[in-house]
Amino acid sequence: MRSVLLVEDDIFDTMTAQKSFARFNVPHELHTAFNGEEALDMLLGRNGTVAIEPLPEVILLDLNMPRMNGIEFLEVLRATPQLQDIPVFITTTSGMDTDRADAERLGVSGYILKPLDFASGDDLVDSLSLLEKLLK
Repeated sequence: MRSVLLVEDDIFDTMTAQKSFARFNVPHELHTAFNGEEALDMLLGRNGTVAIEPLPEVILLDLNMPRMNGIEFLEVLRATPQLQDIPVFITTTSGMDTDRADAERLGVSGYILKPLDFASGDDLVDSLSLLEKLLK
Protein backbone atom coordinates (compact mmCIF):
# COMPACT_ATOMS: atom_id res chain seq x y z
CA MET A 1 0.00 0.00 0.00
CA ARG A 2 1.20 3.52 -0.78
CA SER A 3 2.08 5.52 2.31
CA VAL A 4 3.14 8.80 3.87
CA LEU A 5 5.25 9.25 6.99
CA LEU A 6 4.31 12.13 9.30
CA VAL A 7 7.09 13.01 11.76
CA GLU A 8 5.37 15.20 14.35
CA ASP A 9 5.59 15.45 18.14
CA ASP A 10 2.30 17.32 18.66
CA ILE A 11 -0.73 15.02 18.91
CA PHE A 12 -3.12 17.84 17.91
CA ASP A 13 -1.17 18.48 14.70
CA THR A 14 -1.11 14.73 14.02
CA MET A 15 -4.89 14.55 14.41
CA THR A 16 -5.34 17.57 12.12
CA ALA A 17 -3.26 15.86 9.42
CA GLN A 18 -5.23 12.62 9.81
CA LYS A 19 -8.50 14.53 9.41
CA SER A 20 -7.19 16.34 6.32
CA PHE A 21 -6.15 13.03 4.73
CA ALA A 22 -9.61 11.61 5.44
CA ARG A 23 -11.44 14.73 4.18
CA PHE A 24 -9.57 14.63 0.86
CA ASN A 25 -9.68 10.81 0.57
CA VAL A 26 -5.90 10.64 0.16
CA PRO A 27 -5.28 7.02 -0.87
CA HIS A 28 -2.24 6.52 1.34
CA GLU A 29 -1.67 4.94 4.72
CA LEU A 30 -0.46 7.62 7.15
CA HIS A 31 2.36 6.39 9.42
CA THR A 32 3.33 8.60 12.36
CA ALA A 33 6.55 9.04 14.30
CA PHE A 34 7.03 11.43 17.22
CA ASN A 35 10.66 12.41 16.53
CA GLY A 36 13.44 11.92 14.02
CA GLU A 37 14.94 8.89 15.77
CA GLU A 38 11.61 7.06 15.77
CA ALA A 39 11.13 7.95 12.09
CA LEU A 40 14.54 6.52 11.17
CA ASP A 41 13.70 3.34 13.10
CA MET A 42 10.50 3.04 11.05
CA LEU A 43 12.29 3.71 7.75
CA LEU A 44 15.27 1.43 8.40
CA GLY A 45 13.64 -1.28 10.49
CA ARG A 46 15.99 -0.87 13.43
CA ASN A 47 15.71 -1.06 17.24
CA GLY A 48 13.01 -3.72 17.04
CA THR A 49 10.77 -1.67 14.74
CA VAL A 50 9.40 -3.21 11.56
CA ALA A 51 10.38 -1.14 8.50
CA ILE A 52 7.68 0.58 6.48
CA GLU A 53 7.35 -1.44 3.25
CA PRO A 54 7.39 -0.08 0.67
CA LEU A 55 9.08 3.13 1.75
CA PRO A 56 6.79 6.15 2.06
CA GLU A 57 6.29 8.23 -1.06
CA VAL A 58 6.41 11.45 0.96
CA ILE A 59 7.60 12.50 4.43
CA LEU A 60 5.87 15.33 6.27
CA LEU A 61 8.43 16.61 8.77
CA ASP A 62 8.14 18.92 11.76
CA LEU A 63 11.28 20.93 12.51
CA ASN A 64 10.98 21.44 16.27
CA MET A 65 10.95 18.06 18.02
CA PRO A 66 12.70 16.49 21.00
CA ARG A 67 15.55 13.94 20.74
CA MET A 68 16.24 14.50 17.02
CA ASN A 69 14.84 17.61 15.36
CA GLY A 70 13.78 17.94 11.74
CA ILE A 71 17.05 19.36 10.41
CA GLU A 72 19.08 16.60 12.12
CA PHE A 73 16.69 14.00 10.68
CA LEU A 74 17.00 15.51 7.19
CA GLU A 75 20.79 15.39 7.39
CA VAL A 76 20.71 11.65 8.16
CA LEU A 77 17.98 11.00 5.59
CA ARG A 78 19.92 12.70 2.78
CA ALA A 79 23.12 10.81 3.75
CA THR A 80 21.38 7.41 3.62
CA PRO A 81 21.37 6.07 0.03
CA GLN A 82 18.11 4.10 0.24
CA LEU A 83 16.27 7.09 1.79
CA GLN A 84 17.86 10.15 0.20
CA ASP A 85 15.39 10.52 -2.67
CA ILE A 86 12.16 10.50 -0.64
CA PRO A 87 10.42 13.88 -1.08
CA VAL A 88 10.14 15.79 2.21
CA PHE A 89 7.73 18.59 3.07
CA ILE A 90 8.56 20.61 6.17
CA THR A 91 5.58 21.31 8.44
CA THR A 92 6.30 23.83 11.16
CA THR A 93 5.00 26.80 13.11
CA SER A 94 8.34 28.51 12.55
CA GLY A 95 8.49 31.24 9.94
CA MET A 96 12.20 31.85 10.56
CA ASP A 97 14.25 32.40 7.42
CA THR A 98 17.15 30.36 8.88
CA ASP A 99 14.89 27.31 9.28
CA ARG A 100 13.69 27.68 5.69
CA ALA A 101 17.27 28.08 4.40
CA ASP A 102 18.49 25.01 6.31
CA ALA A 103 15.58 22.95 4.99
CA GLU A 104 16.07 24.12 1.41
CA ARG A 105 19.80 23.37 1.61
CA LEU A 106 18.83 19.78 2.43
CA GLY A 107 16.57 19.48 -0.60
CA VAL A 108 13.03 19.71 0.72
CA SER A 109 10.13 19.68 -1.73
CA GLY A 110 8.05 22.26 0.14
CA TYR A 111 7.56 24.23 3.31
CA ILE A 112 4.10 24.32 4.91
CA LEU A 113 3.22 26.36 7.98
CA LYS A 114 1.07 24.46 10.48
CA PRO A 115 -1.55 23.51 11.21
CA LEU A 116 -1.41 21.04 8.33
CA ASP A 117 -4.83 21.70 6.88
CA PHE A 118 -5.01 21.51 3.11
CA ALA A 119 -8.15 23.63 2.95
CA SER A 120 -6.67 26.77 4.52
CA GLY A 121 -3.48 28.55 5.41
CA ASP A 122 -1.04 30.93 3.80
CA ASP A 123 0.97 28.17 2.13
CA LEU A 124 -1.87 26.84 -0.01
CA VAL A 125 0.44 26.44 -3.04
CA ASP A 126 2.72 24.07 -1.08
CA SER A 127 -0.34 22.23 0.24
CA LEU A 128 -1.73 21.76 -3.27
CA SER A 129 1.68 20.63 -4.52
CA LEU A 130 1.77 18.07 -1.72
CA LEU A 131 -1.69 16.79 -2.58
CA GLU A 132 -0.67 16.51 -6.23
CA LYS A 133 2.39 14.40 -5.27
CA LEU A 134 0.27 12.18 -3.03
CA LEU A 135 -2.45 11.57 -5.59
CA LYS A 136 -0.12 10.59 -8.45
